[in-house]
Amino acid sequence: MNQAVISCLHANLPAVEAVLKDIELQGITNITCLGDLVGYGPQPNEVIELIRDKKIPTCQGCWDEDVVDGLDACDCSYPSQLAEKRGHFAHQWTTDKLTKENKDYLANLPYSIRKDKCLFVHGSPNSQHEYLLPDMDAFAALERVENARAEILFCGHTHQPYIRELADGSIAVKIKKGAPKDIQEKEIQLPMRRIVNAGSVGEPRHGGTKATYVVHNEVTNEVKIREVEYDLELTCKAIIDAGLPPIFAWRLKNGFEFAEQAEDASHVCER
Repeated sequence: MNQAVISCLHANLPAVEAVLKDIELQGITNITCLGDLVGYGPQPNEVIELIRDKKIPTCQGCWDEDVVDGLDACDCSYPSQLAEKRGHFAHQWTTDKLTKENKDYLANLPYSIRKDKCLFVHGSPNSQHEYLLPDMDAFAALERVENARAEILFCGHTHQPYIRELADGSIAVKIKKGAPKDIQEKEIQLPMRRIVNAGSVGEPRHGGTKATYVVHNEVTNEVKIREVEYDLELTCKAIIDAGLPPIFAWRLKNGFEFAEQAEDASHVCER
């Protein structure tokens, strides 16, 4: 009883095809997608149509919302003004390329999907744009899961895959009673809670170039992160041929974390 969770496809068709093939080879037919089908990559219509054809349940990601509702819908942060400028260029390029049918599909995607004790979202239960980073304050992270009434919260958005166990037993909380100095400590019993980030199929940001996704065994509750190789050069060529900023190809080949920190600025696109 395995299920696969994929996220952040970002219009990278070779990566999506490779991951879906890897899932098929494992005999997994239950797949959930956490959104961001488009953005940055060169094949937005093709990726959407593949997910639609396979009838994969999908949440609406921040980019999916953005190309439908406009730039003001997105409050995601950029590491620099130059990165923001490139992001706006990619937004307009994607908006111009998408068919009306595919825009309507993105507009009607649900914010979240619930299956038994699992909740699937793009960013967090609060917003498509909130980053649940692996080093987020533990109590704040636990609050996201508890408020969502879930035992496992599956998310994406950060492009960094991780499995985080938040509670299994008692936690101590401080409670203020009346007077400012009247603070008592109380233990609360909680079962295991986890946040599982599926990483990114189309634009990994975990220091490697392989596409990532997760497999969850619904019987044992075991979760595994999988990495899949794909034809990276094919995607990079398509990015250049489409007229998208060349740095989008550069960072796929070198790791996203280096894109804004490279000492040699000659790679920076004028757009």
